[in-house]
Order: sequence, then structure tokens, then C-alpha cells
Amino acid sequence: MPERVEVTISVNGRKHRRQVEPRMHLADFLRHELGLTGTHIGCEQGVCGNCTVLVDGQAVKSCLMFAAQADGQRVTTVESLAEEELHPLQQAFKDAHALQCGYCTPGFLMAAAAIAAEGRRPSREELREELSGVICRCTGYENILIAVERYLEDRGEVEAVGG
Repeated sequence: MPERVEVTISVNGRKHRRQVEPRMHLADFLRHELGLTGTHIGCEQGVCGNCTVLVDGQAVKSCLMFAAQADGQRVTTVESLAEEELHPLQQAFKDAHALQCGYCTPGFLMAAAAIAAEGRRPSREELREELSGVICRCTGYENILIAVERYLEDRGEVEAVGG
């Protein structure tokens, strides 16, 4: 097995070329190679969903994907939402009081962005199921569901993230 492999990954619209260990996870690539620490690492087993990012528009748990697997692909992280003002998705979370400790928030934001990019409006039960890949230990989920529903209702006026 080679000591290092070259990868070129477009992250938040910017191409990055790096030499990485073949078994480096995408989450570690984002955090340690690029300094994008908004992608949180929780369980490192794909259970908590805190490391969710979009890869070519699809929600992916970045602790389960090697950086080498993302070679040539488009990765969108929670940092893509950050601008002068809150992105409408972030604003929906703020307005619905869907934040507590905030550790899970990037995962929920990116999971919601993937749903929005597909252009769907899932029912409450479908939404609960689709967001079940991200675990929150603080909020009880109700306000998170409200925030995502509000964003999905209003997204016709807003360009979807990662789409």
C-alpha cells in the first residue's frame, strides 16, 4: 500500500490538491488538512451523523468515507453557509430555537441541505426518518423538525445549498 496518495477534491467550490494517507477519513481531511472544523466528529462509526457533509449533493457521513474516495468529487461543508449574514437554513434553526449545545447542528444543517437540494417536501414522519441519521442529545428534535420544515417551505425563494 502506498504511503500517500494524491487527491484533488473541490470543497465549497474551491479545489484542493493534497498528498494524504490512503486511510485518512474525509472528516480528518476537512478538519486537519483544510482547517474546516465545522464538520464535527463524534462517534467515528457513522452512528451520530455529526460529521455529515454533502458529496456531489448527497448527504454522507464523512467519518466513514476515505478522502481518496472523494477524489474528483464536490464536497460541501457547513462552512459553505457562512457569509455576512446567516443563511436562511441557519436562520430557520435560530428562529425555531433548534440549537442547544450546537454540536449536532452542522450535521443537521447539511442533512437538511441535501433534502432541500432534491427539491422535496417530505411529510413530518418522512422528515423525522431522513434526519434520524443525526443524533442530538439536547433538543428533543421537535424544534429541529420545525426549523427544517420552515426552511423547506420557504426554500422556493432561496437557492438550495450544494445543489
